[in-house]
Amino acid sequence: MAEQFKDQGGVATMDPSPLLRWLTSRIMGRICSPQRLEKQRAKTERTRLKTGARHVVEYFHQVEDGYSHLACQVLPQLCQQYDIELVCHLVRGPQGDNLPEPELLLQLSRYDAFHVAPEYGLQFPEHPEPLDPSLVDLASAVLAAQDSASFIDCAAQVGEALWSGDAARLQDLADSLGRTSDSERQARLDAGTARRGQLKHYSGAMFYYGREWYWGVDRLYHLEKRLTELGADRAAGGEMLVPRPALEAGPLKDNGSLTLEVYPSLRSPYTSIAFDRAVKLAQDTGVKLVVRPVLPMVMRGVPATREKGFYIFSDTVREAREAGVPYGNFYDPIGDPVRRCYSLYPWACQQGLGNELLSSFLSAAFAQGINTNNDRGLRQVVEAAGLDWGEAQQHLGESGWEEILEDNRLAMYDAGLWGVPSFRLLDQQGEQLLALWGQDRLWLFAREIQRHLNRGQTT
Repeated sequence: MAEQFKDQGGVATMDPSPLLRWLTSRIMGRICSPQRLEKQRAKTERTRLKTGARHVVEYFHQVEDGYSHLACQVLPQLCQQYDIELVCHLVRGPQGDNLPEPELLLQLSRYDAFHVAPEYGLQFPEHPEPLDPSLVDLASAVLAAQDSASFIDCAAQVGEALWSGDAARLQDLADSLGRTSDSERQARLDAGTARRGQLKHYSGAMFYYGREWYWGVDRLYHLEKRLTELGADRAAGGEMLVPRPALEAGPLKDNGSLTLEVYPSLRSPYTSIAFDRAVKLAQDTGVKLVVRPVLPMVMRGVPATREKGFYIFSDTVREAREAGVPYGNFYDPIGDPVRRCYSLYPWACQQGLGNELLSSFLSAAFAQGINTNNDRGLRQVVEAAGLDWGEAQQHLGESGWEEILEDNRLAMYDAGLWGVPSFRLLDQQGEQLLALWGQDRLWLFAREIQRHLNRGQTT
């Protein structure tokens, strides 16, 4: 666990004024508007047609990032199936407030990519340790020597040699494909990172097309759908390269021997579209559900940039629509609304309605546009959860929840996770079977539950 995060359990934050809260909510609500997105896409396409330009997709590759290695494996097929011009950039990893602890993300990218790769028909070796920096530099130098066409052809080969630790194979590729000097490599990285910043993003494994960002193979289906709607699919109705896996509980039912831990936060867009589905997954599969809420990151001193916030909110719009989950009528609950709701959480758990309270609050803040910063809004949350408002008022502002949330945060970080929602699947002995971050990993937990139950039946 990153040492600098151990003290970030409950850093006090100044609550926004009512006017600022309202203004932030309106801005984010506008970002989340499906109508705005459609208008933006139509305008972008009109401009492209007027200028006669091709469909230009830009790809940003971070050599030491596991997600980038997955993404580069589909580049040739992407260019074959879709009538696009693919421009490839080398970039550095997220920096500054866009990612306070980059090593945690790199560690997760290796672990996550290993588990996800076979589900997508891709390759990624188990790689718990960081890459050899000298091999990273060599791989970067080889890729920096390529134009976009040769990059598309060789990036997966270079990545395979790098991630397998095959120094001899990587050197052979350098000899046959060429490599840049160190200064030229740095310049190429600087240029790609600058271009990404100009387009207002911060991460690796990103695709950019028509004013929208698509993260790695996990969001490629959004881009594929968009290109198909624009008539750029050469397969004319064929299967997508990387379709979104369906969240399916499966036929086997557990007897409570497995435990699904869920780490939600009350100010997380991604949590708001995943929480109810996670609860339902546990119900449908029979696994024991343990919900361990944490304080929102910005309320414990972890900064968030404007560009990161905008991407998360806009990305959640697409993900919510795909999942058929209500989302977008937003009223910011940062600060006191979150604290007031959490102060009711231990009492709600005693009533057997802790999950209902969290679900109701998330729905109010992210789907119903309810101002939870006043008693009227919070009363709606409480009563929608099946709780009594008169009794709830007696528990408002009680302490004790802070220690619960801090214990949860420490457990989450000890598992190598830091974002929300995060999930852990534990066996009957409490041993971890799988631990991942992201609402877009629920389908993988569903499959892992079925695999484990199936192994239990055959032993």
